[in-house]
Amino acid sequence: MAWIAALVIVVATLGYVVALYNRLVRQRQMAEEGWSGIDVQLKRRADLVPNLVETVQGYAVHERELLQRVTEARQQAREVPAGDVAARAQAEGLLSGALGRLLAVVENYPDLKANANFLQLQEQLAALEGEIQMARRYYNGATRDLNVLVESFPSNLVAGAFGFVKRAFFETDDAGRAVPQVSFRG
Repeated sequence: MAWIAALVIVVATLGYVVALYNRLVRQRQMAEEGWSGIDVQLKRRADLVPNLVETVQGYAVHERELLQRVTEARQQAREVPAGDVAARAQAEGLLSGALGRLLAVVENYPDLKANANFLQLQEQLAALEGEIQMARRYYNGATRDLNVLVESFPSNLVAGAFGFVKRAFFETDDAGRAVPQVSFRG
């Protein structure tokens, strides 16, 4: 009779460990899916930058230094290794700041502000910023849930045994960042 009770305890414990493991795997996959969503939006924005710079360049001849900074920030963001969330967040924050300064300078060029191509690019950029923020919230939520499991008892025992680790949040320096704004006023 005692061996049956011991067997039941072992089976229940194994079932619990399997359930925790599967929950950790699910949360890790959700965090990876979230990062993929951020990555896609950031790549879309990086692909839009050359078109924006080219359009502005024709009008804003005196803004070469600013245009160069935007181009360099884009290149730095593209060179960050795929899994380095903190470095990617920092590089993308610099790119966002450079884009914000670029759009602020556009106010000095009324012809550019009225250019249909520029307006379309500006609208696309504003939409992408919203998509990036949604992807960032999803990723950070999934990362939070995974990190809670990795650190909480008893799931931390299973996480440690199977190599689950905390993930970094995707955070940018919002205080120093000018979010591009779309304005259809002349």
